[in-house]
Amino acid sequence: MMIRKAVPGDASQLAILFDEYRVFYHMEPDIEKCKVFLEQRLAANESVVFISAEDNDELTGFSQLYPLFSSTRLKRLWLLNDLFVLPAYRGRGISVALISEAKKLCIATGGCGLSLETAKSNTIGNLLYPKAGFNLDEDHNYYFWTNG
Repeated sequence: MMIRKAVPGDASQLAILFDEYRVFYHMEPDIEKCKVFLEQRLAANESVVFISAEDNDELTGFSQLYPLFSSTRLKRLWLLNDLFVLPAYRGRGISVALISEAKKLCIATGGCGLSLETAKSNTIGNLLYPKAGFNLDEDHNYYFWTNG
């Protein structure tokens, strides 16, 4: 297994995994829109995507991070927005390796930490994140406003 930073040329192959990730969260499948979305994020350096691949270059998983800033800490903060590993490759440490790369990015950019959220029903994620060093924030409420 290899972990590397994605480049815009990876968008076509990455879009297949990204679409599966979105379907997991009950979104309608649309590989072409996923490809365009990823190409735009990567080309504009609006996100950082790490991909895991087998020796034959088959992609097996990815994580996508967005840069934010913490006003109280006066530093960069990274949002670990997406993490997905193909079901056939789960249990091999790929998620942990992708999270490790995210932590390295945070350190290298002088970030104060990684933030993430996951559904309460995401049993696998809710077991993984504490094992990967994340603390569940039980002190704050998170609110979301939707435009449309």
